[in-house]
Amino acid sequence: MWLDLIQKAKDGGLDAVETYIFLKAHEPIRRQYNFEGNLDFVKFFKLVQEGGLYGILRLGPYVCAEWNYGGFPVWLNNIEGIELRTDNEIYKNEMRIFVTNMVDMCKEAKLFTSQGGPIILAQIENEYGNILWAYKDKGVA
Repeated sequence: MWLDLIQKAKDGGLDAVETYIFLKAHEPIRRQYNFEGNLDFVKFFKLVQEGGLYGILRLGPYVCAEWNYGGFPVWLNNIEGIELRTDNEIYKNEMRIFVTNMVDMCKEAKLFTSQGGPIILAQIENEYGNILWAYKDKGVA
């Protein structure tokens, strides 16, 4: 189905398409990853390139997208001492591991434009400005 949708996007005049990388979907259990079927974002971006479009990678780890818990898996909240979306070392370490894995996968597959791939932009975090006030100094940091 992706090729058809990519072609329709191109026919409609789009230059780029984007996709989220949902922590909740891709790491449903801590350190157990799933990139099968529709979760195979490497395949998606290769099809994007094949279809002549650019790609935008929305890494999250918080993506909102009207997903429960913003795309975070429940296991993340159960880590002792974690404070989500703040300058909390436990949270930052978990996010560093996930984001580094995703970026490494993209590099290995040569998906970034600097490598000849389709990805022109990668976004980390989402809609943080809307809730920054709630975290006070820890949010600002």
